[in-house]
Amino acid sequence: MAEAIYVGGLLVATPVLDDPNFRRSVVLILEHDLDGGTLGVVLNRPSEISVTQVLPVWDNLVTGPSVLFEGGPVQTDSALALAAVPSGEEPLGWRRLHAGTPAVSRLGTVDLDAPPEILAGEIAQMRIFAGYAGWSAGQLEGEIAEGAWYVVDSEAGDTFHDAPETLWRRVLRRQPGELAFVATHPDDPTMN
Repeated sequence: MAEAIYVGGLLVATPVLDDPNFRRSVVLILEHDLDGGTLGVVLNRPSEISVTQVLPVWDNLVTGPSVLFEGGPVQTDSALALAAVPSGEEPLGWRRLHAGTPAVSRLGTVDLDAPPEILAGEIAQMRIFAGYAGWSAGQLEGEIAEGAWYVVDSEAGDTFHDAPETLWRRVLRRQPGELAFVATHPDDPTMN
């Protein structure tokens, strides 16, 4: 299990985290600055809203399911897109995450104001998120200390997982030691 918060890492909600915005969520960290705070997107919350309803020009480039994902409770009326490029190239309209981990080395944000045609042949996978998760400086560290989050390494398939509703358990199951057992924690402990 990773100790520090870092770009490209995952925050996995512990079973004690009851906030409905983050219950059983998996958050990919996109930015982290000790002075400025942390920004990420929830990877496992597909919405009922299709991409064609909101951003139809991007629908053909989105990796299924072709819906907006609920990225977090901050600025839910704005969209943020993540895309993976198949090579080390940096196409126009795409900005690489500043992460040193191989799992996200080809991951970046997409400028949704750019014409989709310039990225059509350049990206391998893409998801669009409504809103994001944000923490002020020191806030996330406090939540981790209180036992609300596990900080773990991401793997290449996490961001565009084809069954997002299973991602929380999947990420926990692959962790070493006792942390893997948390994946079997029931949704409602009183029913155990």
